[in-house]
Amino acid sequence: MGVGMTKHNVAEAVADTSAWPLLPAERVWGSWQLLIALTTAGAATWCYIIGEYVGYYLNFRQGFAALTAGCMFGMLITVLAALPICCRFGVDSIASSKPAFGTKGWVIPASLQFLSILGWNCLLLIFFGKSTAQFLVAVGLTTPAHSGIVEPCATLFACVLVMLLLLRGSGGVDRVAKILVAHVFVGLWMLYIIVNERWDDLAMAKPAQASADPVWNFVTGLELGIAASLSWWPYIGAMSRMVPNGKKAAVPAMLGLGGSVAALSLIGVAGVLVLKVSDPSEWLRTVGGPTYAIISLAFVTAANLGTAVAGIYCSALGLRHYKVFEEISWKVLLVIIITPIAIIGLAIPNLFFNNFSAFLGFIGVGFAPLCGIQITDYYLLRRGKINVRGLFDESEPIYRYWKGVNPAAVLAMVAGVASYIYVLNPLTFASNAPYPLIPASILAAVVASVVFLLVTRLVVIPSGKGGYPKTEKVYQPEEHSTPPI
Repeated sequence: MGVGMTKHNVAEAVADTSAWPLLPAERVWGSWQLLIALTTAGAATWCYIIGEYVGYYLNFRQGFAALTAGCMFGMLITVLAALPICCRFGVDSIASSKPAFGTKGWVIPASLQFLSILGWNCLLLIFFGKSTAQFLVAVGLTTPAHSGIVEPCATLFACVLVMLLLLRGSGGVDRVAKILVAHVFVGLWMLYIIVNERWDDLAMAKPAQASADPVWNFVTGLELGIAASLSWWPYIGAMSRMVPNGKKAAVPAMLGLGGSVAALSLIGVAGVLVLKVSDPSEWLRTVGGPTYAIISLAFVTAANLGTAVAGIYCSALGLRHYKVFEEISWKVLLVIIITPIAIIGLAIPNLFFNNFSAFLGFIGVGFAPLCGIQITDYYLLRRGKINVRGLFDESEPIYRYWKGVNPAAVLAMVAGVASYIYVLNPLTFASNAPYPLIPASILAAVVASVVFLLVTRLVVIPSGKGGYPKTEKVYQPEEHSTPPI
């Protein structure tokens, strides 16, 4: 959108299914609603897989410390980057990136968002299919021999169900979250079960792939937590724009996403350390018998569905910024987003599922520099001053830069990505100095911030581009409501 909607189009659009800024009267969620929605979104299968990778390098106590610190610090970076603009103006994360990237350069973060959510939701719905097949086998409704048929059918069913739930926009997200938030407590119960039943084994367990360098092991666990939290960048905007202000959004974001992912990832850490498998539906059968396994499978299935609903909603809002998707109906847009997920889930589920670590590395590589750029742009360079018209009206020159692209942001992204890959290969985890003295995501964010700051100061501001203030003042974000567009 960004770029060419008319007032007539806005009148026809449903507020929470378009990318236009929400008016104060349309921002109807409170802190508890946001906390429930974000907690439900955060508590999914990926927690066990993240925990599994951490458990390869760290024991349970170390994993607890690394995941807690990594997830919370990663969420802090994400919140600082996206939340201020999103909450002040009722926009999503893509809109919040336009001041730094330009009226056409925002395609870079939009592409990152689409690919990351596509990847996460493929993982979730493939796991949904696997969990459903295991559940039906556990309750005697099918046999293991038929799992190869049940899994793709269940994945396809989940895709259709997600679409039906999202026909009412954020209302569907809210309703699903209020129902499925109970699965978070089931997850905590599962963590209690393995800690209580196998504490002696857990305390003595050694990580299978730990290196001889304990600092490297801990920082790698920390990096996995940070990278996972950075992937919440799209969700922060799409969800937090539904609350009236940032005061109601910051704590729910930190606890709902950072806290829930850290806590539930410990299930994966404990499982892989003690029973060599992170999937609770498998190890609960060993610990507590078939009844526990059935409860776990129901939990996993519900968890993935709730998160997929939130993810596809965020992705749909992001696509609204493209002109080609401005005019089409919400139903058609949902079909466009869900179709590639269904194809991957039906055609190559195992290939995608077995390469999760590479995907997780991609998350850190892309979103760390992006967050560093946004933090520098908003706090240090603009000092909180944003022209909301410039986010959506192409006739406004303020964020046009050079042909719609800010070269400072592009160069900063390249520098940040290159620095990440140099210090930590996301495919092989081979590392170079200064890693592990500094996590790769933090280094990438810092490098991108410095490059962006220098190029903006030396080139962009002297050229009169970007609407940056030229007088030095202490950062004081102005209070103002969204003006009519």
